[in-house]
Amino acid sequence: MTDPAILKEWDHRYLWHPFTQMKEWLAAEPLIIERGEGNELIDALGRRFLDGVSSLWCNVHGHRKREIDDAIRAQLDKIAHSTLLGLANVPSIELARRLVAIAPAGLTRVFYSDAGATAVEIALKMAFQYWQLRGERQRTLFATLAESYHGDTIGSVSLGYSEGFHRFFKPLLFPALRLNPPHVYRFYEGMSDEDATARALDEARRELRGHASELAAVFIEPLMQGAAGMWAHGSGYVRGLREITREIGALLVCDEVATGFGRTGTMFACEQAAVAPDILCLAKGITGGYLPLAATLATEDVFSAFLGEYAERKTFFHGHTYTGNPLACAAALASLDLFDSERIVARTALRSAGLGALLEARIAPLRHVADVRRHGVMTGIELMRDPARRRAYAAEERIGHRVILAARRRGVIIRPLGDVIILMPPLSISETELDHLIGVTAESIREVCGE
Repeated sequence: MTDPAILKEWDHRYLWHPFTQMKEWLAAEPLIIERGEGNELIDALGRRFLDGVSSLWCNVHGHRKREIDDAIRAQLDKIAHSTLLGLANVPSIELARRLVAIAPAGLTRVFYSDAGATAVEIALKMAFQYWQLRGERQRTLFATLAESYHGDTIGSVSLGYSEGFHRFFKPLLFPALRLNPPHVYRFYEGMSDEDATARALDEARRELRGHASELAAVFIEPLMQGAAGMWAHGSGYVRGLREITREIGALLVCDEVATGFGRTGTMFACEQAAVAPDILCLAKGITGGYLPLAATLATEDVFSAFLGEYAERKTFFHGHTYTGNPLACAAALASLDLFDSERIVARTALRSAGLGALLEARIAPLRHVADVRRHGVMTGIELMRDPARRRAYAAEERIGHRVILAARRRGVIIRPLGDVIILMPPLSISETELDHLIGVTAESIREVCGE
């Protein structure tokens, strides 16, 4: 293996890291991951770290899972890649059938891409072209939830605009209608969850009815808005939006890039609301966290609008070189087999209950913890200088960043979104590892916030 000191030099000389202030990075000692084992990451110096954020919310079964490793090796003995433009390949066909079988009822067609942002970009273009082909060309407006995040391509940024992330790109973006979600801590302080949901749905109904004739689709992250800071809402809100979109004739798109594949306690979050969207976006956990793959699922109604003679130009002119990559599809098929054989969703429900008890006992009572938000194993812990008075820490104090560095010194990898500490462990995490994750998080908060 290359000497760690040389790797550091090369990293600092050649790499540009995502979502990273490189001036700060270049002044720090990088953590260079060399390998993984189970739910742990191992760096170039041989140190072990519990992977408390599933390698950015995508690892499901742990690292070096034998069944997925074997599936990829077996596919390598056949072919690594073949295009879906004008051809088909075996794993992509088999996976499409499996995805339709487990998806909410009515989703019958699978369009592959390579990342969550592209899955959303495809959904956006599908929804737009659908209405053009249906002859309702005035339907060009999209609605999303405030502080939603749908990816970093220009279309997905327009939908999920975040001032902190995207302000420089504002001139490139198209406008979207923003709906306040029933997030009690931000928008409906002092209300019960039920009252906040009712108020938010009343507001959404007024806004969406006011734009009914021009609305193409509503995009939501069901149950949990991830990059907003784990903003949670209940299944009643998702159900309510489905009812409103049906009433006004707009499409509903569920972005389950983060919430899909067991993260919220069911295979897909919209299941908990008994909601079937018109379009469903999937990525992250689809391959168990092994290889880049995404899928945009659509109903037969949406698909059929694109059918016609070639000269009619109804074709959906969109694609990616690695669409339906056989290696990634093989990994995804093996991951779905594991969901069945290891009863992953049922096991996650048990871990979720245990996580909830640990958070209540060891995190919520801490003096600078203002709010703890969770669905399944998706958790956000919001830190404030004075929670009672809603006094936040100054941005330059970098409280969230300092907490995750304190956790790293204790052998645990977690990530901040500002001063919200994000926990998203692999679904394979054990009870002992979960206890360790919460213990280290509590110790790190106490160290940095001065408990």
